[in-house]
Order: sequence, then structure tokens, then C-alpha cells
Amino acid sequence: MNKDILVHLFHIIIVGSLFLYVGITRNNMPTIMYSVLFYLGIIVILYHIYKAYNYLKLGKGIWVNLIHIFIVGPILIYIGYKGVKTARLFYEIVLMLAFASIGYHGYYLVQALQK
Repeated sequence: MNKDILVHLFHIIIVGSLFLYVGITRNNMPTIMYSVLFYLGIIVILYHIYKAYNYLKLGKGIWVNLIHIFIVGPILIYIGYKGVKTARLFYEIVLMLAFASIGYHGYYLVQALQK
């Protein structure tokens, strides 16, 4: 299976589902989820810094990595850090990121499968 297809499926099934769960359940999540989100945010940032660095060396675009470094990762860290005191705004943003992830990767999954 093509690597791109796996990336799209991962973002649709795993990331999209997780973000929908966080955005819908909001402050009613089990407390362990806040730690998961905190550390997941750190992992996302570090991974995408690594990817951006390598892409720059290859002369590739890094805009997707920058979105993860400056938007996705920090929001996950913030929600994980604030816990049940997180403002509704941040859950709404995660919900929007869920729809964006599912829609964006769904579109490109269909494109990849048509090749």
C-alpha cells in the first residue's frame, strides 16, 4: 500500500476520530486524556520540526509542518495543560481541526485511489 494512502487513512480514522471525541466530549473526558493530549502535542511539534528540517534540506514545502508546529501541537498542549478548566473555544478549534483533517485527507485519499 502506498505511503500516502496510509498517511491519509491515519489522519481520517485516528486523528479525525480523536479530535471529534475531544471536541464533542469537551470537559467530560477522563482525566487521563488530558495527559495524553499534552504529550501528543509535544510529539506532534517535535516530529514536524524534524520533518520540516529535512524538507528544507530537500527544497520541499513545509507549510503542512508549520500548521502542525504552530497550531495543532500548541492547542493539544494547552488543552492538556489546562485540563477541565479549558475554555470552550479550544474544544471548538479541535472540532474544526477534526473536520479539516477528515475533509482534507479524505479528498486526497480519493485522489490517491484514483491513480
